[in-house]
Amino acid sequence: MSEETQNQNQEVEEVKTSETKETAKAEKTFLNANVEPDAFDWESFESGLDEEDRKEKMQLEEMYENTLEELNENEVFKGKVVRMTDKEAIVDIDFKSEGVISLNEFRYNPNLQVGDEVEVMVDKREDKNGQLQLSHRKARTLKAWDKVNDLNESGEIVNGYIKARTKGGMIVDVFGIEAFLPGSQIDVKPIRDYEQYVGKTMEFKVVKINPEFKNVVVSHKALIEADIEEQKKEIISQLEKGQVLEGQVKNITSYGVFVDLGGVDGLIHITDLSWSRINHPNEVVKEDDVINVVILDFDEDKTRIQLGVKQLEAHPWDALSESVQIGDKIQGKVVVLADYGAFVEVAPGVEGLIHVSEMSWSTHLRSAQDFVQVGDDIEAVVLSVDREDRKMSLGMKQLTPDPWTDITSKYPVGSKHTGTVRNFTNFGVFVELEEGVDGLIYISDLSWTKKIKHPSEFCNVGDKLDVVVLELDVAARRLSLGHKQLEENPWDKYEAKYAVGSSHTGKAVNVFDKGANIEFEDADVEAFAPARTLDKEDGSRIKQGDELEFKVIEFNKEFRRVVVSHSATYRDEEIKEAKRAIEAQQAPEKSTLGDLDELAELKRRMESGN
Repeated sequence: MSEETQNQNQEVEEVKTSETKETAKAEKTFLNANVEPDAFDWESFESGLDEEDRKEKMQLEEMYENTLEELNENEVFKGKVVRMTDKEAIVDIDFKSEGVISLNEFRYNPNLQVGDEVEVMVDKREDKNGQLQLSHRKARTLKAWDKVNDLNESGEIVNGYIKARTKGGMIVDVFGIEAFLPGSQIDVKPIRDYEQYVGKTMEFKVVKINPEFKNVVVSHKALIEADIEEQKKEIISQLEKGQVLEGQVKNITSYGVFVDLGGVDGLIHITDLSWSRINHPNEVVKEDDVINVVILDFDEDKTRIQLGVKQLEAHPWDALSESVQIGDKIQGKVVVLADYGAFVEVAPGVEGLIHVSEMSWSTHLRSAQDFVQVGDDIEAVVLSVDREDRKMSLGMKQLTPDPWTDITSKYPVGSKHTGTVRNFTNFGVFVELEEGVDGLIYISDLSWTKKIKHPSEFCNVGDKLDVVVLELDVAARRLSLGHKQLEENPWDKYEAKYAVGSSHTGKAVNVFDKGANIEFEDADVEAFAPARTLDKEDGSRIKQGDELEFKVIEFNKEFRRVVVSHSATYRDEEIKEAKRAIEAQQAPEKSTLGDLDELAELKRRMESGN
């Protein structure tokens, strides 16, 4: 509390004490005078004034009240600073008493002094000490909202003080209102250090107001863009293809570089940065670099401008030595890999392609990365050069001799070798004898005895396999190989053993509607017995697991097929018996009636059996 306020309170207490004494004295006088209560002039007694003086006082009070404005808490008043303490400013607003405002509300104005006019609003008519409390901040904010709304409609520029950093942007003091400045609205280029703006006073444009939530959004970028737009129109009107300009690198992406040409942005695609192949634009330029660019193209409205850097230099193919010819050996670095080959840079900006088929003499095509990696320094042979189309083909396998050059001496027909199974087809197996020399084993040349439906049943990729050369076609670079030919054909001996008419003991391993598979003592031989030959002599039918005699009725060595019959075994005996009976019939002197009856029965059985 100020010293002056304390003095005022002391005077009020002294007045109250004096009035109390006067009242007690009047009561004593009234009692001693024995005057009727209704006749006593209490008002004159309490005020100390007679009736004329009281009328004059009332007139003066009315005149004083009329000179004071009525205090409305929602109204802004103008006041004058009459005194200042360390913490407060005493402001006169032409009211019965002076108001008090905390100096914290004038933090934005450190030069406040006695005599300055300030706008205020009533905060409290009386505090606990009876003092009028005023607020400069409320008045300033109310006035500020009116100004901000006017600025939003008019688009005028306003000065604001950047108070602090906040999430997504900055807090700006505009006429006492805390406005929001988004990070994207500070400048036309991306901002990396927000702290550099704290404490600065800058020009802004009010771009958005939310009256409900008392939110204000301002922009500094809008002012810059307005200036840039004018520059832009002038620059765009002067653009021409082939024109060389100076620009500043504004932003770098994986696909190219954006360059500021003085208010107009252009794009340098990654392929137009360097004649050499690069993985990312930051290998060539950095942000804020000042570089020379050439205008390659732009759209009709000139809003999209395509720029180039490498076009400022001569094409590397033009500088390629004329001495580079087909068949020359050349050094280079692998810069790009693809499934079909590798691109090799043989000079800055000059690349040649090594197709995967030119990397190895092997006919088994693989991926290029099986032979080289990006960054490898390699040697290659020039296969073709097209300077007009700027293309070059290279080869690696040409650095080693062609294995087919002396193929007839290394792999003559009938020679035996060991190879590696590389891959299968439905009709055979490809076997690599050495790098670049492959041969085919047909599925029929894998085994003499096994019935193979697919080569994978016989071997696996990567297996070592013994082979013999069956045929050699040098012109077509083709080898025909065999595996079964390394052994004698067991069917040569089976041909004699299982001759037609020979009988063998076999086991029915599988019986079905059309016949049965019969297994003999030779595991490689499995015969087939047709259904009509499966009847036993007693009339029953052969079942799976039955072991009986079978007679060979067909043998085919080429197709490894054996057909047998069980019924032929006992029917042959019947035929023999019939022959013996017929012979006996031709000698009547030795025949008996019983013999003739038996012969007739045999004939009947034979006929019914056929």
